[in-house]
Amino acid sequence: MREYNTVEELQNAPEGEHFEFKEAKARFDFREAVKYCCALSNSGGGKLVLGITDKRPRKVVGSKAFEQPERTRKGLMEKLHVLVDFEIMEQDGKRVLVFTVASRPVGLPIQVNGVAWWRDGDSLMPMPEDVRRGIYEETDFDFSSSICVGASLSDLDENAIDVFRAKWLEKKGQKRIKSLSPEQLLMDCEAVTDEGVTYAALALFGKRASLGKYLPQSEIIFEYRSSDASGPAAQREEFRVGFFACYDRIWELINLRNDRQHYQEGFFVFDIPTFNERVVREAILNAVSHRNYQLGGSVFVRQYPNRLVVENPGGFPKGVTLENILDRQSPRNRRIAEILALCGLVERSGQGMNLMYELSIMEAKQLPDFNGTDDNFVRITLNGLVLDKTMLSLINKIGNDRLESMSTADFLVIDALYHEKKLPGNLRPRLKRLIDLGIVEHLSRNKYVLARSLYEVTGKSGVHTRIVGLDRDTNKELLLKHIRKNGGKGTPFKELEQVLPSYSKNQIRVLVRELRADNLIYAVGKTSATRWFAR
Repeated sequence: MREYNTVEELQNAPEGEHFEFKEAKARFDFREAVKYCCALSNSGGGKLVLGITDKRPRKVVGSKAFEQPERTRKGLMEKLHVLVDFEIMEQDGKRVLVFTVASRPVGLPIQVNGVAWWRDGDSLMPMPEDVRRGIYEETDFDFSSSICVGASLSDLDENAIDVFRAKWLEKKGQKRIKSLSPEQLLMDCEAVTDEGVTYAALALFGKRASLGKYLPQSEIIFEYRSSDASGPAAQREEFRVGFFACYDRIWELINLRNDRQHYQEGFFVFDIPTFNERVVREAILNAVSHRNYQLGGSVFVRQYPNRLVVENPGGFPKGVTLENILDRQSPRNRRIAEILALCGLVERSGQGMNLMYELSIMEAKQLPDFNGTDDNFVRITLNGLVLDKTMLSLINKIGNDRLESMSTADFLVIDALYHEKKLPGNLRPRLKRLIDLGIVEHLSRNKYVLARSLYEVTGKSGVHTRIVGLDRDTNKELLLKHIRKNGGKGTPFKELEQVLPSYSKNQIRVLVRELRADNLIYAVGKTSATRWFAR
């Protein structure tokens, strides 16, 4: 779906299933917003637009609904388990609120309280059964949900089951989970059905002998290598047991050689671990959830002094590529993914990969690297070295409040601008919000830079000056020249906008504030009646 960056473009958007327009002048029911966003996601993603009429010619009426849109966005994501973003636009002082909803994962309809909502013209309805069936058929057969003939409850490790029970209890807080028998617990999470024990149950809870008999390829091999030299690993442990029996042990092995990198800011010294625990666990969970259990080969976790490589059999699941890996999730083993989600180890929205990218940027490390991935294996490399410790100062300067409201795309924009890399087209829509947050400055039509205050805290204000070049000073001089020409009659702000038509009001206000701070101009009057004079 193409981008719609202005209110006018939204007003003229084509009719179709990817837009829902609502006047919502005073308010809009959150439950209705959830249903419409659910239907949009099930139709391939789209926009819920509040403040514009639905009937053509569409009119901008403005909306006061959801005065805290970030809070609403988080609520929508909690209900839908897909990525949701928002943008506030204005036309003639009228507020237009736009929620952009990502497409559902391949092979999985989005549901709200058990109902997969669907749009029939202007109406909402439960998704027709033939549509639902077609969605489930988009992906390959879910091997993990199939029954392993011959396997029984005796093939499952009660200790691994108890680890799962504790994690599920911790997430849900429901005391009944504690009192359930192992069989009922496994029935409730659908690892076991009336027909028998699933392959998911074996992969997550199986005993060593049982896996050797029924699923020998369900194995995780850990290796520590001190260099890239060929030959035997310095340490090697093989885990042919259910995942819940070895999950914590694998992290313990990695953490044994997890050096800490020191970073000092003022009087405070911070330690950055070479291997971030959450990033490592997400990479391993990703391998277990998405590997192809019908292929031979094991999951490998290879640790080196400064990097970690996780490799699993089977290429990317159907519909997933390097280009859309942060937006499109397609669990190859849906039953395994659902069980891991129940106890909070993974998010059904697939945000684990997003988390890996965000934490890597926040720790000033290289982004996860998929070099070496092909149709037969997925290989992800986590580089643990902090590339530029000054970027840690930049992240601290942004502050927790602003960081918490940022999406993965926002982090990628900051990373690209800081390292002076070309900004991909799909990230450009995020620039406006980062400008509003004071994190990014707009220099010219296609030229952006991080705010000068962020460079100053890293001791790189000269870099900011180099990137900005003469543009900023030239534009300030143009404004000052125009104000001087008007002499005693003063200059209204509207004329200053005409001097720099490619700049937004906020950008011009920043330049005017700088001229005023330099004691070159002064103001007479207030609000729209303000006139600017040269000293």
